[in-house]
Amino acid sequence: MRRERGDAGAMRNPWLWMTILLGLGACNAEQSTLHVFGAEAREVRRMAGILATGAILIVAIMAALYVRAVRAPEGALSHQGGMRLVLWLGAIGPALILTALLLYALPAMRPRTAGPDDLVVRVDGEQFWWRIAYRPAGAGGELRSANEVRIPVGRPVVFELTAQDVIHSFWIPGLAGKMDMIPGRINRLVVRAEKPGRFRGVCAEFCGLSHALMAFDVIVMEGPAFDAWLDRSRGGSKGARASMGAALFDAQGCGGCHAVRGTPYDATIGPDLSRFGERRTLGAGILPPTLDNIAAFIRAPQAAKPGARMPAYPQLSVGQARAIALYLKGLQ
Repeated sequence: MRRERGDAGAMRNPWLWMTILLGLGACNAEQSTLHVFGAEAREVRRMAGILATGAILIVAIMAALYVRAVRAPEGALSHQGGMRLVLWLGAIGPALILTALLLYALPAMRPRTAGPDDLVVRVDGEQFWWRIAYRPAGAGGELRSANEVRIPVGRPVVFELTAQDVIHSFWIPGLAGKMDMIPGRINRLVVRAEKPGRFRGVCAEFCGLSHALMAFDVIVMEGPAFDAWLDRSRGGSKGARASMGAALFDAQGCGGCHAVRGTPYDATIGPDLSRFGERRTLGAGILPPTLDNIAAFIRAPQAAKPGARMPAYPQLSVGQARAIALYLKGLQ
C-alpha cells in the first residue's frame, strides 16, 4: 500500500510532469543542430561530439581522483604521493586533453574561402524581417526578395550578412553555425547544402519585441531547378494589374514602401513583394499565407508582430483587405 501511495504521489507531482513535457518539447527537430543538411553543420556536429567526449573524459578523471581520495585509508597515501596524483590527474592530464582538443578544433575554425563563380546572397536583418538580394555570377544583376532564402544543392553559397538597425544573428541550424549581423559591417558565411528540402532559419540575437517572430524559410533546390527559378524570377511578377486589389494597393500607397518587379513600384523601405504568391509563409516565417491571414495582417500588422513598422490600415474593410491579399497571392 505504501508503494501505491508513493506512485500516486509521483503521478500527481506537477513539477515532474512539467519537466517531462519540457524535455519532450525540446525534441522538435525543426531547428536541431543534430539534424544537418549542410557540410559546415556536419563538421560542427562532429566537432561537438569530440569536444563532449573530451569533457566527459576530464570529468571521469576528476571523479576517479575524488573517489580515490575519499576511499583511501588514512595514511595509505603519503603527502608527496598525493601531490603527484593531483598534479598528474588534476592538472597535467586535463591540460593534455584540452590541448589535444584545441589542436583538433583549430583547423575547423579557419574561414572558408569563396570562389569568383559562387552564388552571393546578401541578407540584411531588419526589425523584424529579412531583406534578401541574390547576386549570381555573370550578367543579370541583383535579384531582390524577402523573408525566404533559396539556394542550390551541392554548390558553395556566400552569405553576406549585415543589419540596418540593431544587431541580429543569422542562424540556419542544420546548415551552418550562427553569425552576427552588425550594422555597418559585412560578415561572410560560406556554406554548401547537401540535400534538397525546406528548412528553417531564425534570428538568434534578441533584437526587439518580435525577435521570437523573426524567422525565414530556407528552400534548397536541385541545381537546374534553382537556375530555372532564378531566370523566371527576373521576369517580374505576373498578377492581375487591373484587379480591385491592384487598384487598392496603389490607392493606399503600398507602393511607397514595397517593390513589385515588373510594375512601377520599386520602393525599398519594406519587404520586396515580387512573386509573393510563391512564398510559404507570411510575416517572416510566422503565419501560413492564407487570404484571411494576409488580410488581417494588412489591417493590423502589430497584432501579429508587435513592434512592426508597417502602419495599420483599419480604414480598409475586410473585403478590401482580402482584395489586396488576392492580388498579392497572384504575384507569381
